[in-house]
Amino acid sequence: MFTGIIEELGTVESLDLLDGPDRGGGVGKEVGTAARLTIRGPKVTEDAGHGDSIAVNGCCLTVVEYGDGLFTADVMRESLQRTSLGGLEKGSPVNLERAVAAHARLGGHIVQGHVDGTGTIASRTPGEHWEDVRVATTPEILKYVAEKGSIAIDGVSLTVTDVDDASGTFGVSLIPTTLELTVLGRNQVGDTVNLEVDVIAKYVERLLAGGTK
Repeated sequence: MFTGIIEELGTVESLDLLDGPDRGGGVGKEVGTAARLTIRGPKVTEDAGHGDSIAVNGCCLTVVEYGDGLFTADVMRESLQRTSLGGLEKGSPVNLERAVAAHARLGGHIVQGHVDGTGTIASRTPGEHWEDVRVATTPEILKYVAEKGSIAIDGVSLTVTDVDDASGTFGVSLIPTTLELTVLGRNQVGDTVNLEVDVIAKYVERLLAGGTK
C-alpha cells in the first residue's frame, strides 16, 4: 500500500521489451507484451530488497534487481496496456514511492498502486500560488471521481476540485511543491497520466449491486 506522497523523482535508465509488440496498448500505440524496466532512484533503493514494492508513476512494481542506486522491475502485459509505462524512454522522469511502513503517517490517502486506467492532460492554468489542471478520461473512470474526493494521478495523491461529466474531465489544483517535486510539474497538455480512483468507491458500487455482477 502507498500514500500518494512522492518520495523522489527517478530517471528511467532503460525499458527493454521482452517480447514482440502487441497492438492495442492502453496508451494508443504498440506496446510490448512484457518489459523489463530499470530506474535510477537513490532514495527509494537505499533500503530496497528483492521483492519489495515501489510505485512508479503510481503503478506498483516488484523489485527484482537492485544496487548502485538502481532497481529493475518486470512489467507485464496488463500493466503495459492499462498504464503509461510502455511509453517511457531512457531519461524519462518518474514519480517514485516505497510501500508505506505500518508505523508511518498516512499523509495522502490509501493508494494501492493498481492503476485503473489513463487520462490525458486537457489544460493547465497557472495561478499566483498554484496551478489548475484538468484531466480528461473515460466515463468508466469518471464515474468514480467525486468533487473533494481523492484521486491518484501518476501516483500523486490529489483532491478533486470539480467534475464535469459533459466534457469528461475533472480538475485538480497543484501547489508549488507538487509542481517542483513530481512529474506533474513537467507534464504538457496532451500527455498521458495514470489514474487510480479511490478504492472505497469501487467496493461500495459492488456491494450496492449485490456483489454478483
